[in-house]
Amino acid sequence: MRHFAGFMAVTVAVVCGGAWIIARAVPGETISRSVWASAIAVIVVQAAAFSIAWMMRPVNVIAGWGMGMVIRFITLVLFGMFGVKALGLALQPALLSMAGFFFASTLIEPVFLKP
Repeated sequence: MRHFAGFMAVTVAVVCGGAWIIARAVPGETISRSVWASAIAVIVVQAAAFSIAWMMRPVNVIAGWGMGMVIRFITLVLFGMFGVKALGLALQPALLSMAGFFFASTLIEPVFLKP
């Protein structure tokens, strides 16, 4: 539980910090909403992906991490196909920020998957 809490704290800090910087640097209400919607989606998906990797750790941590990568990829595709239109977001900022947030938070994950 301590590993999950630590991972989520760092992930929320990195993702929200990145979203705040992007929202301040690039003007526009639609862009800001798109970036923040992506940030929220990334935090939720990262929690699920880390949980899967953590549960798979005793058996095969790489398999669990790979399953998490598949979930992240599917989320990115489905968000681009359906989520952006349903939420009325700008496509490019939403997908680019989501991909960037996934990348940054995935780099943090191995530190917390250590025994």
